[in-house]
Amino acid sequence: MSKSTISKLSRLGLVKVITNRMSAIGKASDALARDLYSYAPNKMAKALHPKVQHLVVKDIIPFSDDMKRIILAPNTAKGTDSLAWFSAGQYLSVVAEIEGKPFKRPYSIASSPADTLNGEYMITVKRVGGGIVSQYILDHWTVGTEVTASAPLGDFTYEPLRDAKTVIGIAGGSGITPFRALAKAIYEEDEDCSLVLLYGSRTLADAAFSDEIAAWAKENDKIKLVNVLSNEEQEGCESGFITAELIKKYAPEGDYSIFLCGPQAMYNFADKEIEKLGIRRKFVRHELFGEYFHPEKNEDYKGDINASFTLTVRINGEEHKVPCNADTTLLRAMEAAGLNPPSDCRSGRCGWCHSQLIAGDVYIPASVDGRRAADKIFGYIHPCCSFPLTDVVIDVPVS
Repeated sequence: MSKSTISKLSRLGLVKVITNRMSAIGKASDALARDLYSYAPNKMAKALHPKVQHLVVKDIIPFSDDMKRIILAPNTAKGTDSLAWFSAGQYLSVVAEIEGKPFKRPYSIASSPADTLNGEYMITVKRVGGGIVSQYILDHWTVGTEVTASAPLGDFTYEPLRDAKTVIGIAGGSGITPFRALAKAIYEEDEDCSLVLLYGSRTLADAAFSDEIAAWAKENDKIKLVNVLSNEEQEGCESGFITAELIKKYAPEGDYSIFLCGPQAMYNFADKEIEKLGIRRKFVRHELFGEYFHPEKNEDYKGDINASFTLTVRINGEEHKVPCNADTTLLRAMEAAGLNPPSDCRSGRCGWCHSQLIAGDVYIPASVDGRRAADKIFGYIHPCCSFPLTDVVIDVPVS
């Protein structure tokens, strides 16, 4: 068969395909296509993973002048009719608008997943020295304040395929929040694991949620609370700090997971103690959101912590030059300039602030460098945990 014949037949075949398709299109209904979210799987996905949740402050319950529990409910007037389900240990990325500039901060959900069915999330906010957002929330949020938040995020959750059947929880200060959620979920039989909670506080009066968790422990033998007090002695409590010996005292025989949530100082101490136990790395989990790191405290930091630099930001098709001190993350500098950069976890884990380093040098603490190997090869960084060593130029993609 000649090439011309093959070419002719090919053209005829293509014409036939086009003719058949046009005929099928002509026979189709002229009714409007169904909305994608009318299909059950899409509708469920949207409910579980909304792009944004519009909430309203339902109640505020003080622990002290510097710490409050805040109850959030759906803001039906803004289109949020129900709350997204979550796994105990996840957090919300909450937006606070301060002097016309939006700031995002992650807050662990303290309520249990079942509480969403009653239309409630609970977060706890503790005043942090130099914490712009925590101070603003504690001083300005009242019942009725409208709040914008993300869907539940994070992987500080119990996973049966990964974790041991017993979780040793190590909490410090407001780091009790995700463990309160896990304890209540176990109590309500929504989580199938055991929790031994070692809760470090200065005094028993500082141990937020301790009474609630102790009450659940009395009714459910899968929950055990051990208060560890550094500044006082109380009957029924341990004294001092959470050491390897203390963990072994309350750990079960065989495998167990260790979950940690608290300030960086607690991690620095507890990680050295956990190394003494010789347990597999996969059984140790940290919740690291909140920028609890300081570059000058790391031995490999070679910069001048008192220096100031210029950060050039390419975002939304525009270029901005903003000041950025050596002790300030690129993300915080962008927020202070009102650029509204993307962020969620603020600890180098989620990758939501993933940006390209065009020029300059940055310091990234190894403990929070969650980049993939390809990111390092092709020059991508997470501004939330990157500190300038020189003037820097970055390109920030915005979805």
